[in-house]
Order: sequence, then structure tokens, then C-alpha cells
Amino acid sequence: MTARAAPEPARDGVFPGTGIQMVLPRVSTNSLAGLIEEVDASPFNGRAAMADLADQLQLEIDELFPMAETLQLLRFAELQGANIQLTPSARRYAEADVDTRKALFAQALLAHVPLAQHIKRVLDERAGHAAPARRFRDELEDHMSPDYAEETLRTVTLWGRYAEVFAYDEDDDRFSLDDAV
Repeated sequence: MTARAAPEPARDGVFPGTGIQMVLPRVSTNSLAGLIEEVDASPFNGRAAMADLADQLQLEIDELFPMAETLQLLRFAELQGANIQLTPSARRYAEADVDTRKALFAQALLAHVPLAQHIKRVLDERAGHAAPARRFRDELEDHMSPDYAEETLRTVTLWGRYAEVFAYDEDDDRFSLDDAV
């Protein structure tokens, strides 16, 4: 009898890994906001062909895809073939003030990015509400190369700080809830 390989588990989106092992691309929150605003506005009105969007933004398609995929990860967009369509959450984000945008981003981050959830949970559980970044880097390196671990931690740090989910002190290389809302 021939043994069959077990099917690979379905992945949510296109990011390698699942759970905290998910490799995150270096995409700034400013780029994400700009992309949401562009797709929300005329002539796209919430839905755009990726090629047209790349032309409008003067980006190469391979520069645009990580941003679009990140919006999909956060459930701010759906990628359908060569098109991107904003979700109602993204449309609200496009019209919102800064504080509301941060709150919407924080909700999406904690709901859909397991590493952000993990960092927040660890900080919530600790008496001092702080933890060394090395702890999370080491955990990531159990599942990915040191370079990917560093990139992923940098990305979630930028996103978490923007959303005011947690703070990060570069001098001490520590996460905390000190400056977070």
C-alpha cells in the first residue's frame, strides 16, 4: 500500500506560515492608508484592476502586491484575480479621522495577525506589562530564518505602534503597554 502525503493545511491568504510563524512583509501603515484612499476614491470607487492601480500610483505590480496582500490579511480588501476590492471596514477607514483609523487598524491587527495577538497577550499577562523583544525574536527563529524573524518583528512592531496596541522602546529593545492605549 502506498502512503499518501497529508494535504497541506489551507492558509489564510498568501503569507507563508500560520500562527505566529506567519512571515510579514515590510509594508508601512502610510502605504496601506494611501492604497486604501486611492482605491476608495474616484475613478475606482472601492474596486480596481491591479494593473490600472499600479499605473495610477506609478508602481511596479510587484511593489503593489505586498500592500494589497497585507490589506487582504487585515480584511481591508479582497483580491479577486487581478482586482482588488475594499471591504466595508476599509471604506470606513478611508473616511475616518486619525483616531478612528488607528482603532480600526488595531481591531484588524489583533483579529488577523497572530503575532500581534501573541505580543499583546504576553504583555497583558505580565505584572509589569513589558517583555524583551528578544523573547519574540527567539520564538520566531524557531520557525523561520533570523532575517525573516527580524523583518517580521519589525513589521509587527511598526503596525502595533501605529495602532497603539503596544509600545516599543528601541533603546531597551522592549515591548510594553506603557504608551499604548
